[in-house]
Amino acid sequence: MHIKTALSNKDSAEASVKELADELAALDPKLVLFFASTKYSPDTICGLMQNAFPTSEVFGCSTAGEIVSGQMLNNSIVAMAFSAEAIKDLDIQIVENLQDEQALTSAFGAFENHFKTPMTEIDPSEHVGIILIDGLSGAEEGFIESVGDLTNVTFIGGSAGDDLQFAATHVYANGKNYQNAAILALLKPGVDFTFIKTQSFRDLGKPLEVTKADELNREVLEFNGQPAAASYAAAIGTSIEKAPEHFIQNPIGLVIDDEPYVRSPQQIKGSSILFYCSVMEGMELSLLESTDMIKDTRLAIQQAAEELGGVSGIVNFNCILRTLELTDKNLTKEYGNLFGAVPTIGFSTYGEQYLGHINQTATMLVFK
Repeated sequence: MHIKTALSNKDSAEASVKELADELAALDPKLVLFFASTKYSPDTICGLMQNAFPTSEVFGCSTAGEIVSGQMLNNSIVAMAFSAEAIKDLDIQIVENLQDEQALTSAFGAFENHFKTPMTEIDPSEHVGIILIDGLSGAEEGFIESVGDLTNVTFIGGSAGDDLQFAATHVYANGKNYQNAAILALLKPGVDFTFIKTQSFRDLGKPLEVTKADELNREVLEFNGQPAAASYAAAIGTSIEKAPEHFIQNPIGLVIDDEPYVRSPQQIKGSSILFYCSVMEGMELSLLESTDMIKDTRLAIQQAAEELGGVSGIVNFNCILRTLELTDKNLTKEYGNLFGAVPTIGFSTYGEQYLGHINQTATMLVFK
């Protein structure tokens, strides 16, 4: 076994990290990826994890809930260890200021030095990127767009959480804790890999064109030339006052080739609607309706397993809004069971990254 997972929910960070190390150290991991509740002090947990695996590359982030093989958790820490057979080569870079465009260019320059290849020439069929980013920065869209401009390698990941406190989220690398930052890991796996993007929504065929928006603040002022809140409520067939009750079941999305890229409403502000990710003026969006998340996810995992001829590990970046929906429907145990047969870790995110920044989606990196 080249990929192994572990979890701990002990009260102290020291005891939890020891439990993880006892479980994973025998693999002599080249890489350890971890996701931790903010019940563990951010400054403490990152140092303890690096010290527990002194010869490994170690990185991770804070969460709004954790996922491990067969379980959805809260107030825990989960980790995945990769042997040298699973990950042939890797490099980790930290972008310490998301507003500094030069910092991203420097990170990619470091990747080029490590892999001895220009980023535009690195083979995307043999390399994959993982991105963990401050989930309260509001900077994900521009950052992901810049990453996509610099390489053909797919970067997949999630926005760090903080157990729904919405106060401070953290990313971890090199034994240190960072905010307003992103961790970028460029991997050359020793096994085949693929991606899952599943969002469990269908297009209701009710168009909502963004005719006026404050893109910087993720605020839509008008749909179809009318105040946004009133337009959304009318599309649902409800009052403006009751419209927020429909936000999780009925987000809106950019539909490309029948595939929705979800934009989740956060709250009504006057006659406008604030969103969890950027909505641009001129976008032609559609009202969506939630479908069977368990069925859709099971099918997505089966398809990935068939494509690869087996699965040895999954990293699952699952939107917190999906977790809240699963909790509301009492389906968290059933969702966790979908991953019972495969080494899996993941976390409830404040946003997902895969070919852009999206919401109410699970993006997964799947290893053969």
